[in-house]
Amino acid sequence: MRMFNRWGQGHIFFRQICAAAAAFLFFATLVWGQLDLDRMRALALQRYGQDTASLVDEWYATIETMRSQPDELKLDTANKFFNQRIRWVQDPEAWGQKDYWATPLETMGKGMGDCEDFAIAKYAMLVLAGMDINKLRITYVKAQIGGPDSTIHAAHMVLAYYPEPSAVPDILDNLITDIYPASKRTDLTPVYGFNSRGLWVGGAATPATNNPGAKLSRWRDVLQRAANEGLG
Repeated sequence: MRMFNRWGQGHIFFRQICAAAAAFLFFATLVWGQLDLDRMRALALQRYGQDTASLVDEWYATIETMRSQPDELKLDTANKFFNQRIRWVQDPEAWGQKDYWATPLETMGKGMGDCEDFAIAKYAMLVLAGMDINKLRITYVKAQIGGPDSTIHAAHMVLAYYPEPSAVPDILDNLITDIYPASKRTDLTPVYGFNSRGLWVGGAATPATNNPGAKLSRWRDVLQRAANEGLG
């Protein structure tokens, strides 16, 4: 199956700890399994005001409800929570920078974000709700723009859920808001995926980035900033 080879841990999409990510892997002991709600809420109120503090309360209450849900429902809840409340914009509009990775609190405070901000926020919400981190990968992809015959591709980021290590994952996206298996997302080509514990490097012929180490340094940075905000 074509999509199994592209997205699974089979012949093409394999797990590889590479030199460029060594520091990231040793650093990534922060797995976002705990939340200091009082600290996050106080920061939300101080930085952004009452509306964001109330949104943090709603976010936490939703996480508490999700804990008893099966994985499929957890995915749907986290996907809808951010897709319905956060507006997609590019980083220059949200942050005045070309490429900025926001923490979940920053995303809720701004009420806007780009693709990696959605993926990071959903990932954090699912981990806090008790989902196995090993089933989740924030995944950098090349997205085909303009239909199946188009030759135009753009860098994009989604959250992939693997019910089993070699399974075709389900894709949580902010642009196509319903969750579909990767076998139906033929517009996406995986380049690499990562979570708080590891890195998975894809077999794409032409990488979408010339410096994956720089991307992972942003992930390391967002892990630390989120920990300082109460996610640890």
